[in-house]
This record gives sequence, structure tokens and C-alpha cells, in this order.
Amino acid sequence: MIGLDTNILARYYIQDEADLEAEKQHESARKLIESGESLMVCKTVLLEFEWVMRGYYQFTSSDVSDVFQHLLSLEHVIIEDRTATQQAIANFELGFDFADVLHHASYKDCTNVASFDDKKFARRAKRNGLMPSVIVPK
Repeated sequence: MIGLDTNILARYYIQDEADLEAEKQHESARKLIESGESLMVCKTVLLEFEWVMRGYYQFTSSDVSDVFQHLLSLEHVIIEDRTATQQAIANFELGFDFADVLHHASYKDCTNVASFDDKKFARRAKRNGLMPSVIVPK
């Protein structure tokens, strides 16, 4: 099994024709990902990859979600904590910040998640019934 770094995913899903080295890397990433060989993607790579797509390449949330759904559909790719990742992507599609919901989904065995992000996360989590509940410490 081969673990994939963020830059492999970025070169596979993001083509930069203006850069000859990036084109070569895209082809190498394509060959590896489409080889059928067992591959693994850890949650930290997904977190960084979302940031790269959104922050650097200006992908829309919908585009990011499409990429993640495609990655999840690849049978030979193992996603670390797939259940939590799928939950995070589903909540991301509801408009949450991906980092927030990936952290949240990873705390599935907790009774609560504590955060000072009241307006963007805690209140929205309550409105959407996310469990465990998100609390703001006083």
C-alpha cells in the first residue's frame, strides 16, 4: 500500500497547463492513482488538500465536494477513518467549514465538542443537530 501526500492529490485533480513540471507531475499522479494499486489517504492530507483547493486554487465548495466524492468512490483507495470522513464531507456540503466538521466527526465517541467558534460553528451545529453537540465554554 502507498500513502498519498497532498501534492499527489493536487496534481491529479488540478491541472496546471502553464507549468511543464506540473504537467509531468499530473501524468505521474494519474498513472499512480489509476493503477489500481492499494493507496491510502490520511485525514490530515484531506484537511490540507481542502485548504489547497479552496485557498490556493479558489475551488468552490461544490467543486471541493465533487473531488472528495470522486476520491471516496475509488475502491482501491483507503481513506483513514472513512466513516468520519464521509460524515465530515456530508456536513461540509451543508455549508460548514471542512476543518471544523472533520474535527467534529473525529470526536464521535465524545459527549460534547468544545469550541469558542460560536457563530460559525457551534450555533450552526446546534441548528443542524450535529452530534456530539458543540458547546461554547463560559
